[in-house]
Amino acid sequence: MFEKITIRARLALAMSFLGVLLIAGGAMGIVGVNMTNGDLKHLYSDQLSSSRKLSEASVALARSRLWLFRIALNPDVPDVAKFVQNARDQLDNSRKAWDAYRSLPFADDAEANQANELNGKLQNLVTTGYEPIFQAIATRDGASIRSAVQNSSSALYQDVTGGIDTLQKKQASVAATTYERAQARFDWFVTIAVAGVAFALIAAALAWRSLQRAIGGPLQEALAHFKAIASGDLTARVEVRSHDEMGQLMSGLQAMQDKLVEMIGTVRESASAIDTAAQEIAAGNTDLSQRTEEQAASLEETASSMEQLTATVRQNADNAKRATQLAGTASDTAQRGGEVVGRVVETMQGISSSSSRMNEIIGTIESIAFQTNILALNAAVEAARAGDQGRGFAVVASEVRTLAQRVATAAGEIRGLIGEATSRVDTGATLVRDAGGTIDAIIRDVARVNDILQEISSASEEQSTGIGQVNTAVNQMDQVTQQNAALVEQASAAAQSMAHQARGLSDAVSIFRVGATA
Repeated sequence: MFEKITIRARLALAMSFLGVLLIAGGAMGIVGVNMTNGDLKHLYSDQLSSSRKLSEASVALARSRLWLFRIALNPDVPDVAKFVQNARDQLDNSRKAWDAYRSLPFADDAEANQANELNGKLQNLVTTGYEPIFQAIATRDGASIRSAVQNSSSALYQDVTGGIDTLQKKQASVAATTYERAQARFDWFVTIAVAGVAFALIAAALAWRSLQRAIGGPLQEALAHFKAIASGDLTARVEVRSHDEMGQLMSGLQAMQDKLVEMIGTVRESASAIDTAAQEIAAGNTDLSQRTEEQAASLEETASSMEQLTATVRQNADNAKRATQLAGTASDTAQRGGEVVGRVVETMQGISSSSSRMNEIIGTIESIAFQTNILALNAAVEAARAGDQGRGFAVVASEVRTLAQRVATAAGEIRGLIGEATSRVDTGATLVRDAGGTIDAIIRDVARVNDILQEISSASEEQSTGIGQVNTAVNQMDQVTQQNAALVEQASAAAQSMAHQARGLSDAVSIFRVGATA
């Protein structure tokens, strides 16, 4: 039955049971202490206080009576007033102590009745036994004082003090009863506590034995299986005898052992397969290494040819660049020549314009010379009319006329020269314009040649770049091929190492004994 209960449930039951016992023991202890505390409080607050107040009342009453007797023995004592006051103080103290006693709770109704009866007797004792003595002392008459003392009710005093003694005995009896009850309760609690402790020890022993059987035995069996597995023995069968946590542990151990048996068988088969595959990979890598080396040699030759082709194309591109530069220089020179011709044409046009302006100026000079000649002619006519007085003026006019004629003749010659120069300038301008058109045609042709050379240069550069990229790719292929050859050799070595490790793995798992199921 207990095999179906889990260890957690067993522990919970054991701890709960022990907890209940602990709570019960604690509760009983608290109840017992509380009851004992109540008894002690009752003893101290009621019985002890009542006994003390009764004793104080009895002692004070006796002291008051003693002071009165001392006065009666020696009425002429000088301190009689002091003695009287002491007697009255003691009587008051006795009354106060008695009232304090009556204010406390009584043990039972019988004590209450006794106290009420004794209270009447005490009042009667004060009235009939003490007051006459105080009155006699006030008269200062010794005979009266002695008579009052002799007539005081000694029997009533004895009755009052006897009643107080009875009440004190009653308090002592109640205290004894309370003590006996507390002692009996203490004995009962001790018995219950001892029984509870014994029961708890028995329950703890039973719980320990149950847990020992549930945990200790399976743990020892599990440790034995672990040691066997560690030594390589997987043939021992794990038995599951319970359904608790230890049963689950043994079930897990059984599953682990089965998986180990299966895994070791798989590892052995895999190690054998890896060994065979590694040998085949090593043989294939050796063949691949030879072919890779041959391919690397072919790529080296191809790379050498591509380098030569790259150098040739690069040289063509450089020549095309230089031709482009020369064509550009010729185009710049032709453009500068065209600009010079343009400036010459502009200069010719300026000269032609200046010649036209000079013709206009010469026309003006001829007009001025003609008018001067007419004016000189008119001056000569006027001088002739003047006769001898105008002869000098006539000579001047003749000279002016001669000068005007010479100016007109020179202006005519200049006009002829300017006309001839203008004709030549126009012819030169025409030739210069023709030369400018020819130079423009040369510039256009040179520009077209330059464009063609630039296209050739760009194509050569692109071809050179492409061949360079191909050359780089071939070199990279050569390097990759060489690296592949090295990797193939490493893979061959790794395959051989893997085969060696596979044999080592087979040797490592060979220590396990898995029985016929493997």
